[in-house]
Amino acid sequence: MTVRSTVELREAEGFREAYAQHQRGVYAAALRILGDAGQAQDVVQDVFLRVWRRPGAYDARRGELGSFLRLMARSRALDLWREGQVRGRASERLRVVAGSEERVDEDPGLLAERGAESAAVRAALRKLPETQRAALVLAYWGGLSADQIARRERIPLGTAKSRIRLGLERLRDEFVAADPLGIAA
Repeated sequence: MTVRSTVELREAEGFREAYAQHQRGVYAAALRILGDAGQAQDVVQDVFLRVWRRPGAYDARRGELGSFLRLMARSRALDLWREGQVRGRASERLRVVAGSEERVDEDPGLLAERGAESAAVRAALRKLPETQRAALVLAYWGGLSADQIARRERIPLGTAKSRIRLGLERLRDEFVAADPLGIAA
């Protein structure tokens, strides 16, 4: 029996057959993008769980079930890959700000300046209202866009943008007032 309709996916036997026929193709599509067997298997589970919960999402008139499932796998795998990229950039930014990425062969004067800059940024961030500080950390060190911050914090997009803008203005004012690097002198 080849699964050809949403009705067949709603039945346990039809779903079982769809899984047996297509799980390898779904896995292969995810593995090509992620390069990680564990994550690819998670994508397979996620794809088939979505089909189990919403079999009506598949419309046999629009194409073959295997193509539909592989496309779902590709989309989910790309989402996971992008999340990994964002996490990597965020942790890299945090290491730089924390000063833990110092190289032995760097000029000690530059290291001292970077340490002073990092300390000044942390001190200025502590002076910001919590909402602005959170928005800036999510945007600059978390790698999130204003839209992603708005969704994560469950606030309007305009509010997220305002928090980032106001936080940057306050940081700038704080640096001008404090002049931590002696630039104005």
